[in-house]
Amino acid sequence: MRRRGIPRRKRILFACEGESEQSYGTLLHRLVEHNRRLHIDAVIPPPGGGDPLAIIERSIRFLHARQSSRAPYLVRAVILDADKRGENPQRDRQIDALASRHDLHVIWQSPCHEAFLLRHVAGQQTLRPSTSKEAHDRLASVWKDYRKGSPTAFLLKYIGLDEIALACQVEQELQRFLQAISYFS
Repeated sequence: MRRRGIPRRKRILFACEGESEQSYGTLLHRLVEHNRRLHIDAVIPPPGGGDPLAIIERSIRFLHARQSSRAPYLVRAVILDADKRGENPQRDRQIDALASRHDLHVIWQSPCHEAFLLRHVAGQQTLRPSTSKEAHDRLASVWKDYRKGSPTAFLLKYIGLDEIALACQVEQELQRFLQAISYFS
């Protein structure tokens, strides 16, 4: 039950491909915890993984199931690795239309989550590793203790509001999502 005079939080869906992205979504939530108007719900729609279209479809099913029992998500996003894009062009073409129809911000990580994280590091924003292995190796050279699937507590050692702002300089989809939720206000 909501207490009188306390405004309801703005619920944000941050659908994730896997645990690494979920840790990042939880990081975003923790960075805005002081802002009682926002709640970022970082979830992996079951069963997790798969091609980008399958993840979008599961995110939409999750969205509808969760919204029927709670307040609606006012902003919705899904974060996906781009390394599987192009494997099935027919399925790829459906992504934008489906995301648009369900008002989902799609944040593409090119080519993968480690490359996306690398763009949060000062002096590394413009690096574009061509493979997931190259991205992982480069990130591990900057964050010596980095491991795939690192928890939110680990990410918080390296990423704060300043690093998010750095990443937004080159990650336009992330920037549009954060603007939609009034992240920096």
